[in-house]
Amino acid sequence: MTQSLKIGVNGAAGRMGRRVVALVHEENGLEVGAALEYSASPHLGADAGELAGVGHIGVPVTSELGERVDAVIDFSLPAGLVAIAKLCGERGIPLVAATTGLSAAQRDQVLSASHTAPLLLAPNMSIAVNLTMKLAREAARVLKGVSSGVDVEVIERHHRFKEDAPSGTALKFGQIIADEMGQTEHVHGRHGQPGRRPQSEIGYHALRTGDNVGEHTIVFGMMGETIDLTVRGHTRDSYAHGALIAARYLCEQEPGLYTIEEALGL
Repeated sequence: MTQSLKIGVNGAAGRMGRRVVALVHEENGLEVGAALEYSASPHLGADAGELAGVGHIGVPVTSELGERVDAVIDFSLPAGLVAIAKLCGERGIPLVAATTGLSAAQRDQVLSASHTAPLLLAPNMSIAVNLTMKLAREAARVLKGVSSGVDVEVIERHHRFKEDAPSGTALKFGQIIADEMGQTEHVHGRHGQPGRRPQSEIGYHALRTGDNVGEHTIVFGMMGETIDLTVRGHTRDSYAHGALIAARYLCEQEPGLYTIEEALGL
C-alpha cells in the first residue's frame, strides 16, 4: 500500500488554510502532517480539523514545524511566507507558495528557497484562472497588431477582508499582456482629469465587496468592438484543489523553481 503524502499547511487557521486542511484530509493519498500559524495566533493548540469543519484529526495548530512533511502549502501573509520559505529551503521541503502582496525584497527571499528545494510561487492556483491567463496571452499576441490600437483594462473583485490591491492575479494578467503587447505603464484606478488614455498603459480597478472569493475580467477594447475575458471563483476550493495538484507535482521534482502551468499541465 502506497504511503500517503504528508502535507504541511502554513496559515492553517485562515480562510484558505482551513479549506486546504479540509481537502487534504478528504483526498486519497494525502494527509495533514502539520498545521502552522504565527506565534501569537489565538488558534494555537486547536485541532486543525475541527477548525476546518471536518472533525478531530489529531493535528494541533502550532507555530513551528516539527516532524518531517513531504510538502508545504502556504496561504498566509507575506511575512509568514518568507519565514516558511527559509525553513523549507534549509530542510529541502517542497513549497507551494500562494501568498500575494510580496514586496520585491520578500519575493527575492522566497525565491532563494528554490536553490535547495522545489518551489512553486504563483498568485493563483485555480485551473480556470490559469487557463484564462493562457487565453489572455493568446488574445494579446493576436491583437497587438491592430492598427487602431487596443485598450486593456483589468477589473477584479474580492472579499472585503483582502489586504492587497490590485490582486496578485490581476497584476499577473497585466504582466502577461504587457509581455506580448508592450505596454509600459500600469495605472491603478483613475480620478480627476487624467487626459486622453495612452496606448502604453494597462488600467487596473479593484473592487472589494462582501465575501467574493475572486473574479477577474480582462477587457480588450478596440474601435467598434470589445473582448471581455471573465473568470469567476465560486468557492475557495478552486484555489485549494490547484494547490493540492501543485504539491503532488513538486514532490516528484528536484530543487528548482516551477510554474503553476507546469503543475497543471497547461
